[in-house]
Amino acid sequence: MLAALLALSFSALASGKSKWLGNIIASSVPSNWGTYWNQVSPENGGKWGSVETSRGNYNWKDADTAYNYAKQNGLKFKWHTFVWGSQEPNWIGSLSAADKKSAISSYIAAVAQRYPSPDFIDVVNEALHAPSSIRDALGGSGSTGWDWIVWSFQEAKSRFGSATLLINEYGIINDGNAIRQYLEIVNVLKGKGLIGGIGIQCHQFNINDLSAATITSNLNSLAAAGLPIYVSELDINGNSESDQSQKYQRVFPALWQHSSVKGITLWGYISGQTWKDGTGIVESNGNERQAMTWLKSYFASSASNV
Repeated sequence: MLAALLALSFSALASGKSKWLGNIIASSVPSNWGTYWNQVSPENGGKWGSVETSRGNYNWKDADTAYNYAKQNGLKFKWHTFVWGSQEPNWIGSLSAADKKSAISSYIAAVAQRYPSPDFIDVVNEALHAPSSIRDALGGSGSTGWDWIVWSFQEAKSRFGSATLLINEYGIINDGNAIRQYLEIVNVLKGKGLIGGIGIQCHQFNINDLSAATITSNLNSLAAAGLPIYVSELDINGNSESDQSQKYQRVFPALWQHSSVKGITLWGYISGQTWKDGTGIVESNGNERQAMTWLKSYFASSASNV
């Protein structure tokens, strides 16, 4: 009941909408975070290499901040991420194959013990562009071509029975060939009842120059799998405030209004604190850039009621 009341009073842009508009929380919660967003992902706080810098020793500080904020405010929480070829622990490479498998299994179990009720999980991240260095220890290609991914989802499902399990990847929204390969993985997982949705990173280097028509066409291709799509890690920059705003006006509605897209997560919003330069839409002093001014007007309009 308390969570429901808090959620109703939350003043985020997408409050009352059928989809959520989220953002990351890093080491602390900005004072204006709840003014805009209603879904939480940790930035680096959930990545294996950030949490388990030495085997069996966990630093949960940043993940705690994100998870507790979400749960205290009745917001959707997405864990990011388990199996990924980047930001893995430095010590993993020296282990035997059996120990590598045991190590990731232990990490997933430790996360489940500390955070028992995430709403979504990016189980495998960037399987096409940055596949895990321990994939052979998890089954390699195997009979499906993607057995290491199947194992990862089975492991997550055994620990998180109620969470929606996602795969996540960049370079999808702009690349028809990547979409076809991505769908191969998705369909293997779907056939085994392991996946609940498709995550697509939409960083500025993939989406800045796309037309709305291309975005819609590529989303249609992904939607053919019959699963919800979750736009993750969205960021957009420009040569000026006006240019950034114009790109938002072209890109964002095409993503938000697609019927298969069920949520969008921006990857930071405060200038100087984002992964990619120039992608902030609120200055560090709280002043809103033109892109945020437009985004607020969009969510105040009937166009966002999809």
